[in-house]
Amino acid sequence: MARNAEFIIHDRYKLEKKLGGGSFGDVFQGTDLETGQSVAIKIELKKCKHPQLKAEAQLYSYLAEGETNPPGITKVYYSGEQDDYNVMVMEFLGPSLEDLFQYVGHPFSLKTVLMIVDQCLRCIEHVHKKGYIHRDIKPDNFVMGSDKNVHFVYIIDFGLSKKYIENGKHIAYSEDKSLTGTARYASINNHKGYEQSRRDDLESLAYMFIYFLKGKLPWQGFNRQNNTEKFDKICKKKMEIPLEELCENLPVEFASFLSYARSLRFEEEPKYQFWREVFQNVARENDIEYDGEFDWYLTKQK
Repeated sequence: MARNAEFIIHDRYKLEKKLGGGSFGDVFQGTDLETGQSVAIKIELKKCKHPQLKAEAQLYSYLAEGETNPPGITKVYYSGEQDDYNVMVMEFLGPSLEDLFQYVGHPFSLKTVLMIVDQCLRCIEHVHKKGYIHRDIKPDNFVMGSDKNVHFVYIIDFGLSKKYIENGKHIAYSEDKSLTGTARYASINNHKGYEQSRRDDLESLAYMFIYFLKGKLPWQGFNRQNNTEKFDKICKKKMEIPLEELCENLPVEFASFLSYARSLRFEEEPKYQFWREVFQNVARENDIEYDGEFDWYLTKQK
């Protein structure tokens, strides 16, 4: 792509600042010339080894299908080809929960975590109801919205996601799988090589919530000569640490949620709404209101 040439996609979206990149292609900030709104633009070479933009755009569109405002799903404005590239133009979103966690510089307050819990459970319920499991639940893959959606949590990066419903039936249980996703937040069953299902996304969410409240997880920072040894050590720690120690000084509901996720059967549908209500009750008991005032706004004001 010529560096200085103006690159307009679909006669409407102007490519501007590069935000990031990797083996999959590049992400840019751009402007919708019709509305003046900021957009995110993903670009990959048509002849790249593993093109994935078209499939990603189709999945986002499918997840949004039939709903005006599906919870936590990014809007795709345009997907197609331009010159030598596959392109996808989507809603411009804010920083990830991991970025915000680093920005705040200390564990999140119970209030912030409960507001995150409520929205993440809605997001994952929606994805599951559409027949997909995410398989890489972690703070980097939840981002805040921008502009009028700044208080809303979005779920992103479906590169490792998988359809768990095929022809109306749940996929079959199997073993001897490689660990998929991020070891820090991976479920014990994922470590053991078992086929993932909805329960594994929930267990990963539980680890993420505990990470936000405690500042770190006991299996962080394990160093070994190779990944296999490191992953085995992480799995061993997850299996051995008592829940009351892992969730020490936290409302008991966080340990209960992790215990529940681990107890689910392979094909069992999680009780998303029940757990949202459990955590809403924790908020009431602590006089917490879900008002969108997250910790990072307070940090900004100081």
